[in-house]
Amino acid sequence: MRIPCPICGERDAGEFTYGGDATVARPAMDETDPAVWNRFVYDRENPRGAHLEFWQHTGGCRAWIKLQRNVLTHEVGACELVGPWSKPPQNDAQTKRQEPVE
Repeated sequence: MRIPCPICGERDAGEFTYGGDATVARPAMDETDPAVWNRFVYDRENPRGAHLEFWQHTGGCRAWIKLQRNVLTHEVGACELVGPWSKPPQNDAQTKRQEPVE
């Protein structure tokens, strides 16, 4: 299987690590009901066809991506960066180093 990394280009799936189902919503961190966490961790659908998944390019740029993959044929569809890599770069005025004031 080949995965199109938005940063490095198309690479072999061996360079990536599966990160889980991208359609599951995580409970709030202050959730105290064990049944809610049990459902989050263990109750999963086993879909057929196109599915959204998280993958990390561990053998390359280390970026996280959200990938649409057909779980029957392993055909890869849309791919996008997630996390801090997905944000557009800031303008030059915000990224320039501030000189210390004396």
